[in-house]
Amino acid sequence: MKRFAYARATDAASAVAALDGDAMYLGGGTNLVDLMKLGVHTPARLVDVSRGLDDRIEELPDGRLHIGGAVRNTDLATHPAVRERYPLLSQALLAGASGQLRNMATVAGNLLQRTRCAYFQDVSKPCNKRRPGSGCPARAGEHRNLAILGHSEACVATHPSDMAVAMAAIGGDVQVLGHHGTRTIPMPGLHRLPGDEPQRDTVLWPGDLITAVELPPLAFASRSAYSKVRDRASYSFAVVSVAAAVGLDDDGTVDDCRIALGGVAHVPWRATRAEQALRGEPATAERFTAAADAELEQAQPLRDNAFKVTLARNLLVAILSDLCEAA
Repeated sequence: MKRFAYARATDAASAVAALDGDAMYLGGGTNLVDLMKLGVHTPARLVDVSRGLDDRIEELPDGRLHIGGAVRNTDLATHPAVRERYPLLSQALLAGASGQLRNMATVAGNLLQRTRCAYFQDVSKPCNKRRPGSGCPARAGEHRNLAILGHSEACVATHPSDMAVAMAAIGGDVQVLGHHGTRTIPMPGLHRLPGDEPQRDTVLWPGDLITAVELPPLAFASRSAYSKVRDRASYSFAVVSVAAAVGLDDDGTVDDCRIALGGVAHVPWRATRAEQALRGEPATAERFTAAADAELEQAQPLRDNAFKVTLARNLLVAILSDLCEAA
């Protein structure tokens, strides 16, 4: 590991002021430290934002839920308001990592995880995300667990966060402080598709710090769930995951819904086509299948990951069926 300087921020403003040149923010370090050990990231200085920053979980007067960027994943997953109002978020966090890692990882850091693509993590291999213009060997190489939606010739990597998938389904706002002041970024909207700039995972500007996330008062999110298929039971990253919330009318039709997919794209994939296909329709397996097909007809699987299309369809139908049967 390359030698680096270290500074600890006492608040968000001091953190942003300290980040210049070849420096990076350090939250829980559960992703960044691994990438530093691999030589993927070699910052000259780390600015520790794990203490002294916003770590509140607070229900606001207008019904929104405020979540500080420094909140630990365990605290968020087990908070009564999250478990009651947004079960899909609690379930996603608990599915994402062991208790030890959840105790370290922060909300902001979780949103900013980098891909687990093997070529990105191996500095001896070309990778457009790591070295723009060097190529994407995953397209012809090992891509079983990589993207089927929204990828480009430059990159087929997937975003690894479980929490981000749940937040993309719920919606809300990401609050950011940077060198140019404060701004708010909608969720989804924080993460970006690779296009011809796969090195840019998000729409953040250099020096931007995620200070908080605020979730909307989505009443029907109390009927929600997160389901994840992985290669092994012990906290593996998603091959495919689904976050869904469904609101039903008295006659059993879908009044509203929120759906997002994980493990299938460079971003947590909001399934807007599936949502549109379900609203106003009866909550039946046939309609759930039609909605899944509407979303997945845009998939462009590679040689070895076409199975993800079927897997995503079946997982989405199963989670919607379970949620509506439990209504």
